Amino acid sequence: MKKIIHAVIPVAGFGTRMLPLSKSVPKELLPLGNRPSIHYVVEEAIAAGIKHIVLVGHAQKSAIENYFDINAELDNQLRAKGKDELADSLNWLPDDVTISMIRQGKPLGLGHAVLAARPIIGMNDFAVLLPDVVLDPFTTDMTADNLAFMIESFAKDKHSQILVDKVADEEVHKYGIAQLSEFDNSVHHDIDNKADANTSFKVAGFVEKPNLADAPSRLAVVGRYVFSNHIFDYLANTKASIGGEIQLTDAIDALISQYGVNVTTMRGDSYDAGDMRSYMQAFIYFAQQQLADEE
Repeated sequence: MKKIIHAVIPVAGFGTRMLPLSKSVPKELLPLGNRPSIHYVVEEAIAAGIKHIVLVGHAQKSAIENYFDINAELDNQLRAKGKDELADSLNWLPDDVTISMIRQGKPLGLGHAVLAARPIIGMNDFAVLLPDVVLDPFTTDMTADNLAFMIESFAKDKHSQILVDKVADEEVHKYGIAQLSEFDNSVHHDIDNKADANTSFKVAGFVEKPNLADAPSRLAVVGRYVFSNHIFDYLANTKASIGGEIQLTDAIDALISQYGVNVTTMRGDSYDAGDMRSYMQAFIYFAQQQLADEE
């Protein structure tokens, strides 16, 4: 089974929900504990087996690319002062992992951002990780759970995978909500309760930010995708919707009708690092975990 080793992380957004913090610092570089939020997202991808990460950025987001590059001057200064361990910690990317960056050009939505990576991804199947969403690395095994599970599932049946998690009724209107296909009784447990393990099953489509009364389920899209390369063709032919943006969900609907798509229930917790309230809660949690590890 050929497994996915390519991933796309869209980082071109201005992060208006995080102003004024994001006025001069990219929101992806705002810290969660002692590391930038995007550090955890890239670590998650690498743990799942990703070897090539494509950052889809903007001219004002070069600091993100710099974060993953080697600062030779800083490295030399640290080593000259005998701080080899600190220098090594800054150059933490494995030798077999490559990070590339390409610019989106125009702010035409998430679908357009994913499509912008096509010249680098080529004909390969790939994962997409939204950097606003940080999965809890302290309570799950990133080498087996969530994204890693989705990649494994895709390798078996070639069905694109979308990570979902049950949300409270008052949160439904904030997310894309899964409309489920027919399923057997064994799936009901994972829908009605917080998942103790990843489970993958077919999805009929998604409803974007519905009212509670119109929501087809309580399963919300989390921000992790594993796509067949066919998604590029659908994105290229997707017309811009209201606001002039190319919606990823429109291409997913086309992919469902032609090839079928599965949702995977998430194990553990996630944090919205692009929302001020959720970000502050996440910062406190990550800091507490790291301080506890040092004791």
